[in-house]
Amino acid sequence: MPLFGSTFSPKKTPPRKCASLSNLHLLDRSTREIELGLEYGIPTMNLAGQSLKFENGQWVAESGSFTGDRREMQRLRKRNQQLEEENNLLRLKVDILLDMVSLCPTATCLWQWECPSDGCWDRQRS
Repeated sequence: MPLFGSTFSPKKTPPRKCASLSNLHLLDRSTREIELGLEYGIPTMNLAGQSLKFENGQWVAESGSFTGDRREMQRLRKRNQQLEEENNLLRLKVDILLDMVSLCPTATCLWQWECPSDGCWDRQRS
């Protein structure tokens, strides 16, 4: 039994009168474009002094607004490529060294099995 009387029952909301009071949806397309200005251009934005436009699903710098030097961009791309190649070489070297380290205990174990502790070195000296 509830403490303050009956259980909670919210009032029903009144039905909506009309979805849209505007009659612009009744106009044909060309009149709507003139009335509402629906002819959008290419989306553009300005970030850090560089103007970008949206073309084919990607943001592209506008042709006249590129602030960097083309030669500088080529130099940076070449340097990036060199660093990636060097990184790949170093990864290969690390893999080879890990393989060599993993073989060392195996070689030591085989050497101890072939040469018991009575002195493999003594046999080689004589």
